[in-house]
Amino acid sequence: MVMYLSGVDNSVMIYLGVTMVCGGMVLCQVQKNCGMKKVPFCLGLFLLLILGILCSATLRSSLGLIVFSVACFAFCLYAHVQTMLPVDHKAVLITGSDSGIGHELAKYLDHLGFVVFAGVLNEKGPGAEQLRKTCSKRLSILQLDITNSGQIKEAYREVTKKLKNSALWGLINNAGILGFAAEGELLPMDTYKHCMDVNFFGPVQVSKTFLPLLRKSKGRLINISSMAGGIPMPRFAAYGASKAALSMFSGVLRQELSKWGVKVAAIHPSGFKTSIQGTPDLWNKEEKNLLDNITPEVKEDYGEDYIHTLKMFLSNIPLFSGSDLSPVLHDVLHALLAKYPSGLYTPGKDAYKSLLIFCYTPLWFYDLYMSTFQKSPCIPMALRTEQTKTKK
Repeated sequence: MVMYLSGVDNSVMIYLGVTMVCGGMVLCQVQKNCGMKKVPFCLGLFLLLILGILCSATLRSSLGLIVFSVACFAFCLYAHVQTMLPVDHKAVLITGSDSGIGHELAKYLDHLGFVVFAGVLNEKGPGAEQLRKTCSKRLSILQLDITNSGQIKEAYREVTKKLKNSALWGLINNAGILGFAAEGELLPMDTYKHCMDVNFFGPVQVSKTFLPLLRKSKGRLINISSMAGGIPMPRFAAYGASKAALSMFSGVLRQELSKWGVKVAAIHPSGFKTSIQGTPDLWNKEEKNLLDNITPEVKEDYGEDYIHTLKMFLSNIPLFSGSDLSPVLHDVLHALLAKYPSGLYTPGKDAYKSLLIFCYTPLWFYDLYMSTFQKSPCIPMALRTEQTKTKK
């Protein structure tokens, strides 16, 4: 080994030295950040060593060092190492904590030492009762229907009363509904309005109510949007439009609140197993409402058999969803505690990939890509008739 090193010229030693210093600083910083996501740093350092040797072999000049330094800088950006703030019993309000992501977030943050205010739609329901049993006494249950102005004001009074001289550090707007998944032409207007009330107007009103507390603490506003809020997805016209409005609202507030020291982040999860898709009883009710509100012409063109298959799409959502919510939990924690949080997080399988395809490929390719995942086992009646005539 000594003989080998003695034969290596000074440039290689410089490259290797820079690698060790840069990599060592990154790894030391990572050890301080227990909330960060795992990144293959060892593999990254190994690749940088190989790159350093290649630079030495091919660019025996100062240019080699420049190339290698740029590679080190890119690696540091990839590692995304940031200083994480201490929990220190920071207070956080979470809406929609009855089930799903909000429920798991309440338990997760309570376990980490946060003072959690869990807003629930039913304070006597099973979700609220489970939080009381499994969480610490720091956690408070709040009756909070985000479409009810009176309950929002009462929640504000309750939070300020319990905090006394303390500050509210974070607000997580998580409550949301999916509604019925169907073509935008088929969805009744009350579905659009209900989605906007819960997924957009509700979070806006909650944010406006609690923002004075966040400005005082220079805290964090986190809105749980959706992958459907960033890219168009078939059958999610009402849901996607409401989540897109929430994402835009987040982006605007991120710019406007920066002067107050408040950080704003939007979370765009991909498919995760929650109860947001509803139950068969709810699907039957939504289907009846849809059939009662479409015109005879539209019903004839699509056919009732096609409309009945839409429930199958909802029932299949869990089959393509992940059961591990930890990517969402970790991203929310990063948005809460990172000194410089991201403005957008995309936890979950294929979330970022779909966004990249939408942004950087022709629209026809993106439409083809989405059609492979959203294909229906049945086609509308009018199109079937047209195909039959064409064959004949």
